[in-house]
Amino acid sequence: MITGDHMLIYDLTHEELIEFMLKNGHKKYRAEQIWQWLYKQKVETFREMNNLPEDIIELLESNFKIKALELVLKHISADGTIKALYSLHDGHLIESVLMKHHYGNSICVTTQVGCNIGCSFCASGLLKKKRDMTSGEILAQIIETERILKDRIAYVVVMGIGEPFDNYDELMKFLYTINHPKGLAIGARHITVSTSGIVPKIKEYAHMGLQVNLAISLHAPNNEIRTKLMKINQAYPVEEVIGAIKYYLSVANRRVTIEYILIDGVNDTVETALELARVLRGLNVYVNLIPYNEVLEAPYKRSSSENMQNFYDVLMKHKIQVTLRKEQGHDINAACGQLRSQHLK
Repeated sequence: MITGDHMLIYDLTHEELIEFMLKNGHKKYRAEQIWQWLYKQKVETFREMNNLPEDIIELLESNFKIKALELVLKHISADGTIKALYSLHDGHLIESVLMKHHYGNSICVTTQVGCNIGCSFCASGLLKKKRDMTSGEILAQIIETERILKDRIAYVVVMGIGEPFDNYDELMKFLYTINHPKGLAIGARHITVSTSGIVPKIKEYAHMGLQVNLAISLHAPNNEIRTKLMKINQAYPVEEVIGAIKYYLSVANRRVTIEYILIDGVNDTVETALELARVLRGLNVYVNLIPYNEVLEAPYKRSSSENMQNFYDVLMKHKIQVTLRKEQGHDINAACGQLRSQHLK
């Protein structure tokens, strides 16, 4: 297990690292060298930074830790999907999922230890939130998973355990660092943040100025079904979420992805599809239909292929942009939170 009370060096922004070095009597270029070692060479110890003098190495070792995560378990699916279970410095467990696509490697990262949103179909919410993760801990998932993969990750989805907008400030720091040209230099349009619909934060996010994609977990076109699936709908009902989407579209002028998990007999009927088409009519959105990854503790089943296809056809007919996601990692329980909850048992 990783121990030590020092701050994780990945928690510093580029500007904060420069400020730290200047404050300790060193030149700015030393901060640039350290940053290069962290994000380009991706070293695992400060001692590997071989163009730095001993006093700087000691300064770093006495103030920071560089190791954020310890790999506990990894599962590799037949389709190449990698699911990694990591231990944090305090022993808490989180997970990340790496998916291989023809256009590049994509990772789904976790932002909280546990989740308080409590969606009834989801494995992540089985374990209540213990704490928020720091920006460096979120970021370390990319670096550690690149080590397992021995390849670069070009796409990031913030859709793992937790509600990203419930950890807003750390999320923003993480986004700026991975997008920074001297950081991981992952293009903003290659990054997607998913929220269960925290309305005030969607509006705040509209003003952030990064071209990062926004995805909203809607999963139902009306309050009756959505409240059954997602407790958060009691705080932010469907009409408020749609209002926030309209606000985001007017300010950020970027298309929004609507995530919609298809669950047998709950939200997958032709009538529900027609209602969804009505709710989304005229909005610059694109619907991502997702086959449900069944969870032992939840009473739901995945929609039949026929129902999924019918749902897709209704949206297409009503000129709603839609895709039916090809699922990955089904054989290794890649739905977020599954590996962690099984391991803790």
